[in-house]
This record gives sequence, structure tokens and C-alpha cells, in this order.
Amino acid sequence: MVSFNQIPADLAVPLFYAETDNSQAGGGLTQLRRLIIGQVNSDVETDGALILVSGSSQAAQIGGPGSMLHAMHTKFRSGDPLGEIWCLPFKLDDGSAASGKVTLSGVAGEPGLLSLYIGGKRIRATVPNGGTAAAMAAALATAINASTDAAVLAVAAGPEVTLTCKWLGLTGNDVQLEMNRLGSAGGEKTPSGLTVAVTAMAGGTGSPEMVELLAAVGDEEFDFIVQPYTDTASLDALRDWMNDISGRWAYSAQIYGHVYSARRGTLGESVAFGRARNDPHITINTMEVGMPEPVWENAAASAARNAVFISADPARPTQTGELVGINPAPAGQRFLLNERQSLLSNGMATSIYSGGAVRIERAVTTYQRNAYGQTDRSYLDSETLHQTAYILRFLKGRITSKYGRHKLADDGTKFGAGQAIVTPNVIRGELVAAYSALEYEGIVENADLFNQYLIVERDVNSPNRVNVLFPPDYVNQLRVFALLNQFRLQYPAEA
Repeated sequence: MVSFNQIPADLAVPLFYAETDNSQAGGGLTQLRRLIIGQVNSDVETDGALILVSGSSQAAQIGGPGSMLHAMHTKFRSGDPLGEIWCLPFKLDDGSAASGKVTLSGVAGEPGLLSLYIGGKRIRATVPNGGTAAAMAAALATAINASTDAAVLAVAAGPEVTLTCKWLGLTGNDVQLEMNRLGSAGGEKTPSGLTVAVTAMAGGTGSPEMVELLAAVGDEEFDFIVQPYTDTASLDALRDWMNDISGRWAYSAQIYGHVYSARRGTLGESVAFGRARNDPHITINTMEVGMPEPVWENAAASAARNAVFISADPARPTQTGELVGINPAPAGQRFLLNERQSLLSNGMATSIYSGGAVRIERAVTTYQRNAYGQTDRSYLDSETLHQTAYILRFLKGRITSKYGRHKLADDGTKFGAGQAIVTPNVIRGELVAAYSALEYEGIVENADLFNQYLIVERDVNSPNRVNVLFPPDYVNQLRVFALLNQFRLQYPAEA
């Protein structure tokens, strides 16, 4: 007896009726969406609502030219040309804007250029022979304000240029100021007779009310969430928003996703910071002090590369992924091997400079200890979380599409062929088949042992419920290749 969804059993009007059922046709791929949380400029109004932003020019319109949101979208899109990117723009109304200074002195003894880097972006002003400090300060301020990418506004007063971040908050302190970063070998030097002194950006205060900000996301699914705030209050709010009990990873939500951020600091600062966190749902990329780009751009570039690789295959490691548009700290100022070992051992993700580019080394999470304070490596790598989300969504799609309106009976029940009935053994067979499909995709391994440990049973207290112990063995990532080169100068002759 065939079970129909639409055609009634008591239909009396002839003749031919057909209904279509796609439950056995399989599902499609889940769209893994990206979310950028970033500030707009202080002179821009925003309603703080989610918005789909395909192009960086649109991000500039929403956040203002040179805004954090604009810069993050530009970096993300550079490393992830095709991903669906949504933005959550917001403006801080409380706090203060960071500021810095460039002070010139002397008179140019030759023509040339002033090359000032603001957050890794070069601003150039032409210097004529005999140019005075005051004139060059005015020219430099004009060039800065003409740049659509600069994160600051400039005001010249005599030989001094004051730079003010375009938005309020602590993050503005991270805008790096540097003269002639490429040096004379790169064709950058201050013309003779002029002297330039740089005062670093400082004085920015304020951070978002993250709980209120995240409320605007609702229950929309985003697998790659990038934001630059690493103050304790913001990270705690993100931890609670993502958690496994009542957050986006809870059984009752099943939204999933992973947060990416970045933090600049010395080795000691970064290790101490990492040790204080313990959240499997966030990856914080460590930045050397000398890296030119700000934390929000580094976070966006890191999230973009992870998003591209994970979208292609959630089980493959993201190591070696290039952080497009990110420059390294100067030689001699980069973390060494033993230092990166310390960072990775304390919940801080690392990147390296290799092959002419900054690349992902290992995108670990901040999770380090279980509920008893004991060392726990189960959620060490962010790829494990993405694998988990992939598997659970795969199973949910398969079960709900095939058995969404089925009846439940005990094993051995004699029901007619075509009936929309499942038994524990039918579900078990479905799960074994699903696992085989996941194994074929390279997401899991050891199907025979999975079949041995899989438990499917009808709940003894609730006749409408099936309980499953699903014990997948995740495919791992090749992280370390260890080789012993046990050489000989000559193999001994055979006896």
C-alpha cells in the first residue's frame, strides 16, 4: 500500500492524478555565507541592519570611503572573489577617535617624494627643491584627504599634520604610521634637508556593545563571521552567542558557523592573551607588532582564505592559504618557529611569510581545556568544527527530506510495500548509507567500525522518538611530516 502525501484515499472523481515527491532525489549543496561585522565612519548614518554587499564600492557607500567596513570588505573580496558576503555595519556613538601626528622640519635640498604609509597603504606627496616643512605638511595632508582608502582625516597646521581616525573606538589605535616602508632599495627616501617624525596613533577609546550588535543577526546562517574586536567583553559576548548550550551551536538552534578575528602583540602578550581564552568557536590570528595592515584587514583576509578552502572541502587543512593584500612584518621581527609553537599551544592561530606571501600556518581555535580544566585537543583545529557542521547538516537534510512525514514502527512489523513507515533498522541502514557517502567524499573514515558502534533504538518512554548514537571517525589533516634521514656513506658489501 503506497503512502501518498496529497492524493486522498477516498477520491471518487476519475481519472488520472499524479503528485510529485522529491524526498528521494537528494539535496543540494549548502550555501556557506560570509558575515563581516565592521564600523562605519563617524559622519555616516546607518540603521545597523544586515545587508548583502557584493562589491567593495557598495561597502564604501555604506560605511564611507576608508571605513573599517570598506577596508574589511575589500580585503575579504580580494581573497574570496565569489563568496556571498553580508555586512553588519554599525557606528559607535560613545568613545573617542585615535589620533597621530607627522611632524616635518627643514627645507628640501632636492626634489623627491614623501611616502607615508597609513595602515599599510601608501600616500605620496611631491616635494619640490626648496620645499619648506610647512608647505610639505600641507601637501601631505591634501594627499591623505584625497585618498579614498585612508582610515584617517588629516589637518595641517604649520609643519605638523594631525591624523584622526574616521571612526571612534580602540581599533583606531591599530592604524600603523610609517615613513618609507620599502626603504631606499624600494625607491623610497625622504629628500635631503627634510626630516620627518611620526607619532603613533593613540587615544582611541570605546568598543561596541556586542550583545546588542549581534541581536541584529537573528537566526540567519553564516559559516564565516569576521570581526576585529578582541576585548574581553566582546569575546565573551561572541562566546555566549555561539555556544553549544543556548547559542548558535546548540541542538535547538543548529545554525553553526565560526568566528575569525586577529590581534597584534608581542609573543608574551599574545601567549598570555591566548591562555586566558577557551572557546572552540573562534579563531584569532596572531599578528607581529611590525605588520603594516590593521587587525580588521588581517582578520578579513584570514577569514576569506579559510572560507574559500572550507567551502571547497571542509576536511582539508587550510594551511598555506595566502592572505591576499597582507604584508609581513620586517625581516627579523617575525615570530620564529619556537615562538609560533608557543602561540599554537596557547590557542593563537599563526601565519607565516613564505613564497613571497603571508600565508595561513594553522587556524587553531582558542579551545584548550575541557570542563575540568584538563588539556583537551578535540577542538584544537577550526577545520574540525567545519567538518562537524557539514556532517550534521548532511544528516539533517537526508533524514528530513526522506522521512519528514513517516510513521514509526518496531522492527519486524509487517507493513505493506510503499508505506511511509520507518523502523529503527531502516533508519540504521539509512545512516550507514549516509556514512558511506561521507566516506566517499573524504569527510570520514573507518566505515566498518562506524557500523559496529552505531546504535539506533526506539525510545522506551516516547513511542514517537528514535535515539541514535552516531560515532563518526573524522578524516584528519596532514599537519606534520617527520622523516629520519639515517644516511650512510657507503652501504656495506653483502657477505
